Amino acid sequence: MRVEFTKMHALGNDFAVFDVPAGELPFTAAQLARLADRHTGIGFDQALVLEPPRRSATAVFYRIFNADGQEVEQCGNGARCIAALLAARGAARDGALTLDSPAGLIQARVQPGGAVSVNIGPVRFEPAALPFQAPEQADRYRLELDGQSVEIGAVSLGNPHAVLLVESLETAPVARLGPAIESHPRFAKRVNVGFMQIVDRAHIRLRVYERGVGETLACGTGACAAVAVGRRWGLLDAEVIVRARGGELGVHWGGPGESIWLTGPAHTAFEGHIDL
Repeated sequence: MRVEFTKMHALGNDFAVFDVPAGELPFTAAQLARLADRHTGIGFDQALVLEPPRRSATAVFYRIFNADGQEVEQCGNGARCIAALLAARGAARDGALTLDSPAGLIQARVQPGGAVSVNIGPVRFEPAALPFQAPEQADRYRLELDGQSVEIGAVSLGNPHAVLLVESLETAPVARLGPAIESHPRFAKRVNVGFMQIVDRAHIRLRVYERGVGETLACGTGACAAVAVGRRWGLLDAEVIVRARGGELGVHWGGPGESIWLTGPAHTAFEGHIDL
């Protein structure tokens, strides 16, 4: 079976985008994991599967699969790439369109210069939203990892995130703590792990170890999670530039009760097909 795809990226966070009929996913988890391989497959952090709309006034329903083949709830940079692709296909009205996903509706704006903004939705700190095992909601939590205790913030942006504050990204133990926290038993569905260095109240640097993928060049919901946690800790302003390894993202969050917006570039690399 021949399947068409579009390869896209947002600051190096890369995706294979597939259009499929409703409810007819042409892949198994094992096939997606093979396609994600950068030596023998297409190579991608996530596969984005576009289905016909399920609700009126929406442009698409999309599903997200990590490089390990497992389906997840949300992907901020993926949503921005989908919005850019659909806008190029003529689906946007005055640059605006509404996307539908397992995590809910996503409002998107495609700007004339090429930047794409998405409203990721509500920021949720209650442990059950991730889910995360904790007796009560708190600003900070302690995790025990093989005799080492680390402090994290925990937040849901439709998908689960743990955020650590580090002095330097160059020396941050991403390769060691990333997988250990990702699979920590207190996170029932695993977790994305962000390592945040604060430059000033309007700028941070960030590395993210993504659940089911590993470290990526950028992570949209990870950028939003870091800003939300930094705001909760009283360290950041409402408008923050997030410097990832692949480039810069803009995040705006007014505070509790308001949605969080993510802005940055999105690009199409090439189109192709695979034979399954």
